[in-house]
Amino acid sequence: MSICSYISITAVESYCTALFIANDINIFIALITQHVSTGGPHTRHRGTAGAKSDLKRRLRLQGAPLTPGAQGGLPNSPYPNGLRVTTIIGSFGTCLGAWLKVFSVPQDMFWLGFAGQTVVAVSQVFILNVPPRLAAVWFGADQVSSACSIGVFGNQLGVALGFLLPPMLVRATGTPDEMAADFRLMFYLVAGFTSVLFVFILLFFKAAPPTPPSAAADLGSSLDSNFLQSIRKLFMNRNYVLLLLSYGLNVGVFYAISTLLNQVVLTYYPGANEDAGRIGLVIVVAGMAGSVVCGLILDRTHRFKETTLAVYVASVLGMLIFTFTLDCGIIAVVYLSSILLGFFMTGYLPVGFEFASEVTYPEPEGTTSGILNAVVQVFGIVLTLAYERMLEAWGDRWSNLTLCALLALGAAITAAIRSDLRRQAAQNKA
Repeated sequence: MSICSYISITAVESYCTALFIANDINIFIALITQHVSTGGPHTRHRGTAGAKSDLKRRLRLQGAPLTPGAQGGLPNSPYPNGLRVTTIIGSFGTCLGAWLKVFSVPQDMFWLGFAGQTVVAVSQVFILNVPPRLAAVWFGADQVSSACSIGVFGNQLGVALGFLLPPMLVRATGTPDEMAADFRLMFYLVAGFTSVLFVFILLFFKAAPPTPPSAAADLGSSLDSNFLQSIRKLFMNRNYVLLLLSYGLNVGVFYAISTLLNQVVLTYYPGANEDAGRIGLVIVVAGMAGSVVCGLILDRTHRFKETTLAVYVASVLGMLIFTFTLDCGIIAVVYLSSILLGFFMTGYLPVGFEFASEVTYPEPEGTTSGILNAVVQVFGIVLTLAYERMLEAWGDRWSNLTLCALLALGAAITAAIRSDLRRQAAQNKA
C-alpha cells in the first residue's frame, strides 16, 4: 500500500470514528438531559416526581430485549452496509425522539415527552454496542482496543454533558412560563444538534474501509455470519458465559450505585444536592479517563485477562473505599473515593468488550457486545431494585458491603476465565 493510500484510509477511519463518537455523545445527551431534568425543575413544572424512577427503569427494560438483535443482526449481516445502516437508524431515531420532546413542553404533554424518550431509548440500542465492531472493522491489531475505548469514551462524554447542560439551561426556580421557555430552549438545542449530526452521518459515514486493516479483520469478513448460529456458539463458549456473568455483576453494581447515588450521599450530607450531582459527574468523567487508559494498556500489552482481572480487583477496592469513607464527614474525601470508583468501574467497559471479542473470535463483535449489554440491562434492573430495598432495610453500610461481595464474586469468576485469545492467534498466524 502506498503512503498516499495509507494517509487517505487513515483520514477516512478517523472521520468515520469522529462521526460515530459525535453520534454516541448525541444519543446520551438526549437521554440524560431528560433523565436529569426529571429532578427539581421538571417536577415543579409538571408535578411528575413519581415518574422519575419509573422512567429510569423503563429505559433499561426497553433496551434489554432489543439489544442482541439490533447489534447482532445489522452490523454483522451479509449486507456490506450493515454497520452504516445500524448507525443511521440509531441517529434518525435519536433525532425523531429529540423533536418529539420539543413539543412536549406544555404541562399536559408529558406523555409526548415520555414517547420521545422511549424512541431515544430504543435508538441507543442500535448504537451502544457499535464501538467494538467499528474498531475491528476500521482499525489494525495495535489500535483496535484504543479505538473501542474511545467509542465508549463518547457515550460517557454524552452522559457528562447531559449532567452539565440542564442546570446551565434550566433555572431551578421561576414561573411556569419561564421554566417552560428554558425547557423549550434546551430541547431545541438538542434537537438541532441531532438533526445536523443525522445529516452528516447520512452523507459521510462509511460502512468499512476499502481493504481490511488487519489479518483478523480480513478473515472475519470472509466468514459467513448466521445470527442464530452465532448465538448458539456463544452460549456454548464457557469463557464467554463466565464473562457474561462477571461483566453483568460489575456494570450492574455500577448502575445501582449511580442510580441511587443522590439518596446515599444525602444520607450523610443533608442538603448537599448539588454536591451529590457533582459526585455523579466526577464518577462519569473519571470513567472516561479510565476507558481510554485501559484501551491504551490493552493495545500496548495485549494481556487481556490480566488487565480485566486487575481492573476488576481495583473496582472491588474502589467500592470498599467508597463504602468506608461515606460517613467521614468530609465531602471532599467522598469526591476522591468517587474518582477511584469511576475510573475503574467505567474503565472496565471497553476491557470487557475487547476480552469478549478475543475469546469468541471469529464470532461477530456486534453480537458478542450486544448480548453483553442485554445481560447488563437485566443485571442493572435487578441490582438497582435490590439495592433500593437493602437501603431501606439495612442502611447504606451493609447494602454497599453486599455490592462489594458481588464484585468480589465477579472477580473470582473472571479469574476462572481461560486466556484463550483467538483473535490474537489469528493475527499472529497471518
